[in-house]
Amino acid sequence: MIRWKSAALFGALALAPLVFAAPKDEDVKETDRIHNAGTVMQEILDVPDNIPQDLLDKARCVVVLPSVLKAAFIAGGSYGRGVMVCRSGKEFRGPWGAPVMMALEGGSFGLQIGGEATDFVILVMNPRGVDSLLHSKVKLGGDASIAAGPKGRTATAETDAYMRAEMLSYSRTRGVFAGLSLEGSTLRPDNDANRRLYGSKDLTPEKIVMEPKFDAPEAARPLIHRLQKASPQLKP
Repeated sequence: MIRWKSAALFGALALAPLVFAAPKDEDVKETDRIHNAGTVMQEILDVPDNIPQDLLDKARCVVVLPSVLKAAFIAGGSYGRGVMVCRSGKEFRGPWGAPVMMALEGGSFGLQIGGEATDFVILVMNPRGVDSLLHSKVKLGGDASIAAGPKGRTATAETDAYMRAEMLSYSRTRGVFAGLSLEGSTLRPDNDANRRLYGSKDLTPEKIVMEPKFDAPEAARPLIHRLQKASPQLKP
């Protein structure tokens, strides 16, 4: 009887880490993140009140942040993980290329009652904005200008606010465009996730975007295909 109890206790202790260890964000597969980003991009581009075609055609990169969690008890603090896909080539004018893992942190969206999941899509409109995101943590609205983008397929960027902004943001909560601002948040490359995804310790976001030898993983093909179909080339 004593031996049986000892064996049972040993077994319980051995399983305890499996039962009680909470999954960390780092443990979530990068391929799942890419897949979720592709789903969000597909859904947003398929609705009538979506990102204007004129703006998508002028964007150098697109950042997709699925299900950014907002918590009321942190006064709207945010935390999200997503993907950035850029056009290839020195001036970012070629076909859409391999994804870079990105991280969104901090900021305030105003007091939210309870927690909600909001999808964000950010259009990076010029090379300066791309360069900032590839090399450092960027404070949105500070280090890089950002504005809430206009909605509707026929909307254009012919206003000063949109033409001056380095980035244009779109947000969607429960399937509806919410118009939330990302000012005050920081956006940076998720370097650990990039190294895990591509299997290289000395990998940089710039290499992923600028060097053609980095092939997009299988999970990214639907996202890249959808962007390529929606906007095959940069509009002058």
